[in-house]
Amino acid sequence: MKSKDNAYPCIVTIDEDNGRYTIRKSDSSGEYFNSPKELVAWIMENWHSEDFLDCEEYESMLCEISVYFPLIH
Repeated sequence: MKSKDNAYPCIVTIDEDNGRYTIRKSDSSGEYFNSPKELVAWIMENWHSEDFLDCEEYESMLCEISVYFPLIH
C-alpha cells in the first residue's frame, strides 16, 4: 500500500507456515511480531485509512487480516 508520506510502499506479511509476521512501514523500517494478533493490533493502533493514497486498498487489507483479530469499526 502506498502511503501519503513516502514513496516506499507499506507491506504486511502474515506467513503462518514460516512463523513470519512483519510490517514494512513507509519509511522502509520494519516491525516484527510473534503472532498475527500482535501484528493486527499494531496496525489498528498505528495506521488509518487516511494515511494511504488508496483508502479502499487499506480497507481490503483489513478485511484480509480480520480472520486473525476481530475488527471493530
